[in-house]
Amino acid sequence: MKDPVIEIVVDPVNEARRYVENAQTILKEHGNLDYETQLYQDRKYVRMAGNTLWNGVLLILDAVFHVKSVGRLHPDVIDYRDEVAKRDKKLLALFNTAYETIHVYMGYDGNQEKTVSGAGLRLANDIIDRCSRMLK
Repeated sequence: MKDPVIEIVVDPVNEARRYVENAQTILKEHGNLDYETQLYQDRKYVRMAGNTLWNGVLLILDAVFHVKSVGRLHPDVIDYRDEVAKRDKKLLALFNTAYETIHVYMGYDGNQEKTVSGAGLRLANDIIDRCSRMLK
């Protein structure tokens, strides 16, 4: 088995924010929001936006915490929780809520409710802001 390729991100805060912008663009240009029901019409693009947001969250967490997996090729959510819990309980609460909202409800389920996507975007930004202060 090959070693995983470690990507070194020069400016992880701006890169994570770029992921958020990309998710917003996906929803705006392809989600087909029905303004009457406030539902996105295409789950595929909600899933894409959710997965993009989640990758941005993981990118910034990797920059701050350098999460390692135990016995696996890639870290899983438990590895991230363990590392975050050691340093910042408020960030842990944000992370747990983001996991459910962004990764599960948006990324897996493709929940079409606009408020769910809005909450996902807010949570991603909150995590990036908190992590950016830790990097300074």
